[in-house]
Amino acid sequence: MKTILNVIWLILCGFWMFLGYMLAGVLLCITIIGIPFGLAAFRIGIYALWPFGYTVVDRRDAGAPSCVGNVLWLILAGWWLALGHITTGIVLCITIIGIPLGIANFKLIPVSLLPLGKEIVRTDEAYGAYGAYDRQGH
Repeated sequence: MKTILNVIWLILCGFWMFLGYMLAGVLLCITIIGIPFGLAAFRIGIYALWPFGYTVVDRRDAGAPSCVGNVLWLILAGWWLALGHITTGIVLCITIIGIPLGIANFKLIPVSLLPLGKEIVRTDEAYGAYGAYDRQGH
């Protein structure tokens, strides 16, 4: 089922969102200071290309630099990318077959706004390793 959803996603909106992230990444990598932000854009772009079967988890070791970086990201690229997810999510929700894809677009908004301090992992890894980690109270 994940593969079918990913193929439909790729055709309807994934490729275009991927191109948006790649454009943002290239523009951010033009300056030396923007390279970490550009790398984050490339990482999320791959996730936006093929999102089903993957999820976003918080990194436990992310600290104050991630918070400051997220503020800069939000100003430089985050709100543009989130606007793209909102627009495509609304358009996809118009049709019945597009509703799951629209919901997936809305789920990508938080990571497009604040990507630093997040990690993209396979869904089975997130609920395996991270779930056990949380149940132990750490």
